[in-house]
Amino acid sequence: MPTETSDIATGPDDLDLVARSQAGDTTAFNELVTRYRNRAYAMIYNMVRNEQDAWDLAQDGFLKAWKSISRFRGQSSFYTWLYRILMNVTIDSLRRKQIEGGTEFDDQIGLHNIAPGASTAPKAELAPAERMSDKEVRQRIDEAIARLSPEHRTAIVMREIDGLEYTEIAEQMGCSLGTVMSRLFYARKKLQALLKDVYETI
Repeated sequence: MPTETSDIATGPDDLDLVARSQAGDTTAFNELVTRYRNRAYAMIYNMVRNEQDAWDLAQDGFLKAWKSISRFRGQSSFYTWLYRILMNVTIDSLRRKQIEGGTEFDDQIGLHNIAPGASTAPKAELAPAERMSDKEVRQRIDEAIARLSPEHRTAIVMREIDGLEYTEIAEQMGCSLGTVMSRLFYARKKLQALLKDVYETI
């Protein structure tokens, strides 16, 4: 989940740097960028699986954050606020690149079948098979996740990689808890269909 603490144990805290940034101090904002750029890159890379795209989107996200810094009110940590900006930039990019065609699952179907604590992505059950290496399995999972819609991919990454709770995902994605549960449920089902041959080798 988005951490409330900085990568740097010493030096001014985030709120002090934000206050200085809001006063027009670009040096203070640059320190925030330095503090969070690696974490921002890692989060975005998990979504786009391309190093250059991840760095470009991180830069776009930080630029949006700088332009919006006056609207930060401290109701959450700076990184939680930044995380939402970065995620929105990434989702917008994925939507622009999404290949037309193919029907995604309806978020509103079958909610009564979804257990609140249900597993949402193949993890332990995709342990390396004798005929497939760790690297091969990981590559196949990455390729399958890349074929999900931006919304479903975002939900999976937030839950399984970033470790966010359902309520946190709903807040970040601006949707209901039920929609989050639905997206996770159907994303997992689609991954299972795309990775059917991987399951069969296990």
